[in-house]
Amino acid sequence: MQGSGERGILGKERTLIRRFDLEIAAISLYLDRLHRSWAQTLGISGPQFRIIAALADTDQGAGMPVMAVSKVLHVAPSFVTTQSKLLEKRGLIRRETSIDDARIVIMSLTAATRKHLADLASQQEFVDDFIFSGFGSGEFEALTGKLALLKRKLERACLNALA
Repeated sequence: MQGSGERGILGKERTLIRRFDLEIAAISLYLDRLHRSWAQTLGISGPQFRIIAALADTDQGAGMPVMAVSKVLHVAPSFVTTQSKLLEKRGLIRRETSIDDARIVIMSLTAATRKHLADLASQQEFVDDFIFSGFGSGEFEALTGKLALLKRKLERACLNALA
């Protein structure tokens, strides 16, 4: 159990915690809007764009299993499976059964999708530069580390709350 002094500090900062919650929600909203905007250039949804972005960011040329993409995006594998089938029909990704394990589906981007993402890169870089221009690399790394810690704590809190 935490000491009463620590609990008291949090009690005084509840308003700040709620404000933080609202700011994070707003950041998520704006990120979703950006992703939807970029997704529209491909004629797909924002969540589908996130699948493509996850593949572009983490695929080292060998493709990624559905399960790995679902973990990166924090969504159910069934969601990735359903959406990836739609993306495959549009010719944006390839889905192939793993040679090692027929239960595993490996996804990768098509050449046309890679070209489209390369064309979109300058627009994304402009937005990134605008958003993060006030951060030094050390500050940005520290912020990202704190947010990763917060995410892990929120994951644990959700597991505890749902147990």
